[in-house]
Amino acid sequence: MSSKNKIQTQPAPQSRAELKYLRGSAKKVRLVVDLIRGKKVEEALNILRFTQKYSAKPLAKLLRSVVASASQKGNVDIDQLYLSRALVNDGPMMKRFRPRAMGRANQILKRSCHIVFEVST
Repeated sequence: MSSKNKIQTQPAPQSRAELKYLRGSAKKVRLVVDLIRGKKVEEALNILRFTQKYSAKPLAKLLRSVVASASQKGNVDIDQLYLSRALVNDGPMMKRFRPRAMGRANQILKRSCHIVFEVST
């Protein structure tokens, strides 16, 4: 059997949390999420604490939320949790216009994004 036919399974998530409508582009938030994907929760929180990006604070809050959710579910060793899945998707865009010369206008897109974190042991 070739390796192409093997199905890769991910571990069952212990807990999941979503953050919707975060103001900021998904592209910029993905830069921060890529730093913490697959890391242990404690290490990820440390990275977020010292990352000087706008999205670091809401991401740390979401990560603490998913850990609290996992601890509520039952027999989970919080020290063994790691960020098994982290997704950043585009959210809706608010459309605004900026006046330009000679009666013209340019469109401004105020972007937002949705973030999903899942932790596993």
